[in-house]
Amino acid sequence: MIWNEFIECMDRERLAKLQSERLSAMVERLYYNVPFYRQKFQKNGIEPGDIKNLDQLKDLPFTTKQDLRDNYPFGLFAVPASEVVRVHASSGTTGKSTVVGYTRKDIDIWSEVVARTLTSAGAGKNDVLHIAYGYGLFTGGLGIHYGAEKIGATVIPVSGGNTQRQLQLMRDLGSTILACTPSYALYIAEAMAEAGITAGTLKLKAGVFGAEPWTEEMRREIEDKLKLKAIDIYGLSEIIGPGVASECMCQKGLHIFEDHFIPEIIDPKTLQVLPYGEIGELVFTCITKEALPLLRYRTRDLSVLNIDKCDCGVQLSGCKNAWGDRTIC
Repeated sequence: MIWNEFIECMDRERLAKLQSERLSAMVERLYYNVPFYRQKFQKNGIEPGDIKNLDQLKDLPFTTKQDLRDNYPFGLFAVPASEVVRVHASSGTTGKSTVVGYTRKDIDIWSEVVARTLTSAGAGKNDVLHIAYGYGLFTGGLGIHYGAEKIGATVIPVSGGNTQRQLQLMRDLGSTILACTPSYALYIAEAMAEAGITAGTLKLKAGVFGAEPWTEEMRREIEDKLKLKAIDIYGLSEIIGPGVASECMCQKGLHIFEDHFIPEIIDPKTLQVLPYGEIGELVFTCITKEALPLLRYRTRDLSVLNIDKCDCGVQLSGCKNAWGDRTIC
């Protein structure tokens, strides 16, 4: 199922033109509004208006998680604080937290890409979406929440924990789509078995699982125990949160929403851009975000990009992880 057919089925030539226009405008915003990037541009001899097409992206500087930490909390924001309507942050378990912000337009964009994610998993306005991702500074819960409301689904914002209550709500309220981490989905299945609840007593038909790596074996186990279609989703809080890319019902890799996030694969040692089909580090450029439009952000995820049109009709690029068995999430 496709939410935004005009964009998601756009041919590569028209998409490249749109990306070039948005990239050019983004670089200009960064130059005038973010001292960190202006210094990098000036060091490389880049002036506003120099970047006119997508082919020039490879000439622009990278951004790393350390750059966000060095400019903590708001040094990379491209808008004044008065325009920021939401702030999220990482857990900080591997160092200082990375803080991300959203304008009203950013929230609209986030809702749009998550609407595409959920629609590609078969969700629609007649579904009941059970969100067991955490709410709060973590982007998972609220990110999925806004996208679910955009497609008109009924949202159960249960968050994590209290699994017995989750099972009761899923059964009593008729949940049809489950949103949580894949490991928690398996935990729910174990709790069901212990309580003597069979999957047939629930109405679940699909699940959107992310926020941690998982394997094809885990997918098969989840689908077998919960009797649903397990869909892989991908997101980083630095880029926007959930909604950067998603599998469709074909389950052949994730579709990246390239009208908002330009993907590249680079050699992590030489930093040179690699062609489609080669394994390397996944890099994203946020060409429409207002509050935190990161340029060539290095994810540290090893992936493979391809541009084969999917059987579902989506033309956007797909990515798969370098281990060949599961897409990174």
